[in-house]
Amino acid sequence: MKRKNMILAMILCAASCLMSCGRDDGIGEGDSVVYCLNEEQTGLVKVACDLPDGQTQEVAQAVLEDLSTPAEDIEYVNPIPKEVKIQGCSLMGSILEVDFSGEYLGVGNIREKLMRAAVVQSLVSIDGVNAVSFTVDGKPLTDADGVPVGLMNGDDFVENTSSSPSAYQTDTLTLYFANESGDRLVAQKTDVRYSSNVSKDKLIVEKLMQGPAGAGAYPTINPDTNLLSVTTKDKICYVNFDSTFLTGAYDILPELTVYSIVDSLVEGTEATQVQITINGESNAEYMETVDLSQPLKADMDLVAAEEETE
Repeated sequence: MKRKNMILAMILCAASCLMSCGRDDGIGEGDSVVYCLNEEQTGLVKVACDLPDGQTQEVAQAVLEDLSTPAEDIEYVNPIPKEVKIQGCSLMGSILEVDFSGEYLGVGNIREKLMRAAVVQSLVSIDGVNAVSFTVDGKPLTDADGVPVGLMNGDDFVENTSSSPSAYQTDTLTLYFANESGDRLVAQKTDVRYSSNVSKDKLIVEKLMQGPAGAGAYPTINPDTNLLSVTTKDKICYVNFDSTFLTGAYDILPELTVYSIVDSLVEGTEATQVQITINGESNAEYMETVDLSQPLKADMDLVAAEEETE
């Protein structure tokens, strides 16, 4: 891979660099980029590169190898420390799983966040990779509270540092919950004011998990479920829950739980499809009824007609 020189220090955590690339003086229009740590290791820089030809997984493996190769340019640092080994990567659909050696857990907190952000942002720039999950010695990476980090993409590492009132947004969401009979969805509109640091797709899922605020609508998602991540790429929204999601808590049709999420997201965001995953895996079936292995489109046939809700 051929690299060109860096451009831009980013305010956030992220980092990684492709090192077996030759460098140039700038990033040209249409160039592919990867992410490295800046010289001070306080943020990220973009580095242009020529990605090799090949299958998606082969390209990803080449990127990971370069990200762990020491940088020759003093203006940026490779994001993956030399003591951390890449033990493998596998592509499942459009989700890339990367397995690291146990030394990953010994990386300092700030450096780990930068490394994670850089690696993820570099990998999702590859055609065919929409989200990334990390494992360490084959086990899902967890945060300080022991909760799996789950799927990640570039949106997880965008930070709005504005302190002005414009850092907050107001909106009216249309959320779908179950009706009293548990056989249809009903729409409920709710006004929200939220931080610009929170993505709208994540906000919608969180509001669904909280349940309806008004009468005539009933919750659909097991209240013990943990939301691990919500990301959107190429108009597909990836919603990652822990395994508790698969256990129904209410006497409703299984389809209502799934499509309360799908219909709410498709109506309220730019997504046209929703992929629900469990701990980063898409090979699941909800209540032995709804196949979650592929992205789902909205199903408005499940929504009750207005006269049914009156």
